[in-house]
Amino acid sequence: MRYADADLTLLFYHYFKPLSDFRNQVVWITGASSGIGEHLAYALVKSGARLALSGVNVERLTAVGERCKEISKYAKKDILLVPFEINNFEVHDECVKKVLDHFGQIDILINNAGIGHIAKFADVDKADDQRLFSVNVFGNISLTRRVLKHFLERKKGHIVVTSSSSGKLGTRYSSTYAGTKHALHGYFECLRSEMLDENIDITLVCPGPVVSKLTRRSPTGKVEEKDDRQQQSTYMQMSTERCSDLMATAIAYKLDECWISLQPFLLTFYVAQYFPSKFRTLAIMYIIKSFFFKGMKKRLTSKDGTDSH
Repeated sequence: MRYADADLTLLFYHYFKPLSDFRNQVVWITGASSGIGEHLAYALVKSGARLALSGVNVERLTAVGERCKEISKYAKKDILLVPFEINNFEVHDECVKKVLDHFGQIDILINNAGIGHIAKFADVDKADDQRLFSVNVFGNISLTRRVLKHFLERKKGHIVVTSSSSGKLGTRYSSTYAGTKHALHGYFECLRSEMLDENIDITLVCPGPVVSKLTRRSPTGKVEEKDDRQQQSTYMQMSTERCSDLMATAIAYKLDECWISLQPFLLTFYVAQYFPSKFRTLAIMYIIKSFFFKGMKKRLTSKDGTDSH
């Protein structure tokens, strides 16, 4: 456990089972223009996946698509760009149709699109609550419902959701963000129970602090206010590449839920799981607070700070 950076089930598959080949599988990744989505695209295309890539930043998405074409084992037509904003619900049907018209099928939908938020609970504006839920929750749910129709027709499919450690454990200064991630677990756990006899799998991925641009795009207590400070690996953040490689394993073996994080954050998952009351009084006070909250508080009170996923 001292050196573990994921839950033990995921690590077992990652180190003792070969990564499944994704050949002939169409994988649609939202939020693919940077961060986890970008590097997950690279990991999957190396294993033969055909990719539909979505994001908001068209320039970055195009660059990711070109890189995927360079390392792909297959033709350039096997990389499709579908740029759109996840909370623009009116275009979801059109986007699904575009992917199906191009590939004829969707095998895996990876709901990775999302935005971050760092602010004290009392300082959060109602508009920020609505914006985060619109993007992180309702956008992903809306797209999933449309793709689910295709999965039910084919009688197979795999839905992957990039949640967060915040989807399992509430922490300071992230009430709205954590609320959106907890909501995703509620929605998709219910969907999992409905899909037991439909041959449709659900994988919930819970990364801890990861080097990412997520919080650089996040509001910091005010609507549309951005945090553009450069990120540094100071608060025990996992590399994006490592996180994406572990996610690829979880997807390949259709794990129900996986935890991906460096210590001491990974340990808090286990403490919270098996000692819920003690976790709230001891782990938060001595483990998370010592390593994580100091950095978060610094970001809220100074212009020079460090980002965490």
